[in-house]
Amino acid sequence: MTIAERALALIEDGSTIGLGTGRAATLFVKALGPAVRNGLKIVGVPTSDATAGLARELGIPLTTLDQVGELAITFDGADEVAPDLNLIKGYGGALVREKIVAASSKRFVVLVGPGKEVKSLGEHGKLPVEVVPFGLSLARRKLTELNCPPILRLKPDGSTYLTDNGNPILDCQVGLIADAPALERAILDIPGVVGTGLFIGMAETVLIQNEDGSVKEIHRADL
Repeated sequence: MTIAERALALIEDGSTIGLGTGRAATLFVKALGPAVRNGLKIVGVPTSDATAGLARELGIPLTTLDQVGELAITFDGADEVAPDLNLIKGYGGALVREKIVAASSKRFVVLVGPGKEVKSLGEHGKLPVEVVPFGLSLARRKLTELNCPPILRLKPDGSTYLTDNGNPILDCQVGLIADAPALERAILDIPGVVGTGLFIGMAETVLIQNEDGSVKEIHRADL
């Protein structure tokens, strides 16, 4: 069984679900398409324009948070998963919309492959921070003062990468994060910061695809 197949088994017919962004989330959406064609009744709220486009190609009906408010469940990936199920997300660039959709859901399920489990957040050395364009200079200075020196994310052609919200991302160079909630508060206190890739206390369940093909399932309630 794949993590996508396990995730499908968690969906109740008639649910409104959040659809994440990134590699694992894309595999889930691709598995969801055939399930919908076979009669599963759901409506999705995408976390990015890319996910919305893929869902439409697959015939998955979509809606918006304005139309539905609270969601039953959201499925998304992560770039780092700590033992307490705190996460770093945002390497794919959709961190703010992903956090909004996850926070709008009764249940947040994270799908990851091998290599995403870490002993402490920051192990991979990068923390994305989305900033409004006018605030870039201030954010760069303040993040450096927090010992999180930022690098402006660029597209392959050398131009500035912009999120679906029209904002740039600063990829902060970090070490192991001793106090993720405190760092989150400090970064959000910087005027112009829209959001960070720290997802603290949000994931209820994490599904991990092991290299041998098995699925490891971790629940916050069991920690």
